[in-house]
Amino acid sequence: METKAIQRYVRITPSKCNQVLDLIRGNTVEQAQTTLQFTPKLGARIVQKVLKSAVANALHEGKVRVEDLYVKEAVVGAGPTLKRWLPRAQGRATPILKRTSHVSVTVATRELQGEGV
Repeated sequence: METKAIQRYVRITPSKCNQVLDLIRGNTVEQAQTTLQFTPKLGARIVQKVLKSAVANALHEGKVRVEDLYVKEAVVGAGPTLKRWLPRAQGRATPILKRTSHVSVTVATRELQGEGV
């Protein structure tokens, strides 16, 4: 069983958020929550909220224990970019690109080892 949570239009660049997602990909939910709690980045707070939502979705959908869940997939995609202009010398202007992100976290239960193959 797997569930997903998505947060869209987050005001953080996808590259900064992806640094945090690399830390939790493949970990158990408890390990991921601990890692995010002690990571001093803005992206950690955002990913922590999305992870918490994905776990809540899993608990709501079926009879699953938090101890059995792990982070199956954690991706970030680029959202729309806000375009602003900064006035410069001699009548010129420099573009400022304020990037947004769509953060998606999927949690799943681990399958029993030794089945199949």
